[in-house]
Amino acid sequence: MSECENESTLRRTINWKQGLLIALGVPILILPSIGYSASYLWAFSIALWGMSVIQGFLQNTAFAEMVTAYPNASGLAGCAQEVFTDRDSKSKYDRGKFIGGFCAWSYWFAWTPVVAIFTMTIGTYLQGFVPALSDVNSLALNLIIGVIIIAAMIVIGARGLSGGAVIGLILALITLVPLVIILVAPFITGDFQISNVTSSWFPEGWNWNGLDLAVFFGLMGLAQWSACAWETAAVYGPEYKNPSSDVPKALFSCGIICLILYLLTQTSVVGTLGVEGVLNAPLDPLYPLALMTFGDIGSTVLLILLIGAMILIIQTGFLGGSRTLYSMALEGNLPKAFIKTNKKGMPVRAMLAVGIFNIFLILIGNPVAVLAASSIGYAIAVSIALMAYVKSKRDPELKKLERPFKAPRGWTYLAAVMVFYELVLLVPGLIYLNSLDYGSISTIVGAVVLLAFIPIWILTQKMNKNELKLGAKKPKEGEDEVKDAS
Repeated sequence: MSECENESTLRRTINWKQGLLIALGVPILILPSIGYSASYLWAFSIALWGMSVIQGFLQNTAFAEMVTAYPNASGLAGCAQEVFTDRDSKSKYDRGKFIGGFCAWSYWFAWTPVVAIFTMTIGTYLQGFVPALSDVNSLALNLIIGVIIIAAMIVIGARGLSGGAVIGLILALITLVPLVIILVAPFITGDFQISNVTSSWFPEGWNWNGLDLAVFFGLMGLAQWSACAWETAAVYGPEYKNPSSDVPKALFSCGIICLILYLLTQTSVVGTLGVEGVLNAPLDPLYPLALMTFGDIGSTVLLILLIGAMILIIQTGFLGGSRTLYSMALEGNLPKAFIKTNKKGMPVRAMLAVGIFNIFLILIGNPVAVLAASSIGYAIAVSIALMAYVKSKRDPELKKLERPFKAPRGWTYLAAVMVFYELVLLVPGLIYLNSLDYGSISTIVGAVVLLAFIPIWILTQKMNKNELKLGAKKPKEGEDEVKDAS
């Protein structure tokens, strides 16, 4: 193996525009939740998405500052590991190191299943649109699609992020542009009716009591998994040429695009189809929307749009998940095997691990429990990362770090409030909402998956300790010769 292959440092090869393009799949995350959010909130679901994206601006502003203070850390998970790890700790198991590692693990589990989820969704749409595939075994088809997509992601990703940005631009043009056309068309054709929105703000019986609030905060927790996820642009912090300016530019540009598209998507769908029409197509409301405005050809356009869009978000989840594994191994929270990079400075082993993990998820066939855990895991990851931001601003040593980008004054207090919001309101709301739709089993399985990090982390710490002991026992160069001479 060459020296280059042994390197464990990501290369600074992209600018903010390329980082934005790679993260541009994030707006597509709203697709599976359009009907779900409307089923509970009717037309008020439009406000839900707007509030959720604005929430993203509040917390992602803190993350932008923290990522530029730690330019070599991979996004919010990498920063949390940097902040909480006590480099001078003498204890067998560093509590701070575990907290940072658990943040990264929760974040990894929130993003990584995106690959399997949208791979299986592609299979479902293909079977519905292509008659020749309707009788094909679903599991076999999903596995074939999964292997092809994952292999392509590894090959493209191994060549460097700049190549991923080019693919991102191509996919953005064939997905986001047609999406905007389909969403704007009803306003031009007259199919959009504002009365569908104004007459159906809330379902009957909604009165903002305790249970309604629990559902609302649960929906906010699910919505943030999509609407706040543009923080993924910060994951590539170690790979930006100029992180101090590239990170905030990529982040906030993506956030503005998300705000516009999320509001436009929910408004167009509800205003054109009406709440009843959305409830009649809870999984694919864009399909009747396209048929209404473009006729039969709309369904063909929609198929191309959705497949391209899902490949785009698969790329985002795949690259983000692999870099989180890399950062965890770099901090000693996962085995060191994930640190290795190829000649292009890309963490190929981490990519392979993400690919294999998602193949197993595809074998499950219906990862509902994984989805439930993902939303809870994301809320936990965000809350710990916000704690890390507060600590980095309060710790006497950490607050001395140079911060090329600074959040507005008082943002530390806002971040502390957001921690309370995530843990005390969103996580219990998610658990309650999951119980309504999936029963308690989803939350139990989600907890088991998240808590699996404990034995993995302990085993990794033992492996690291053993390596240190072996290194200490190994004689230094020339030591044997000195002993022989004496």
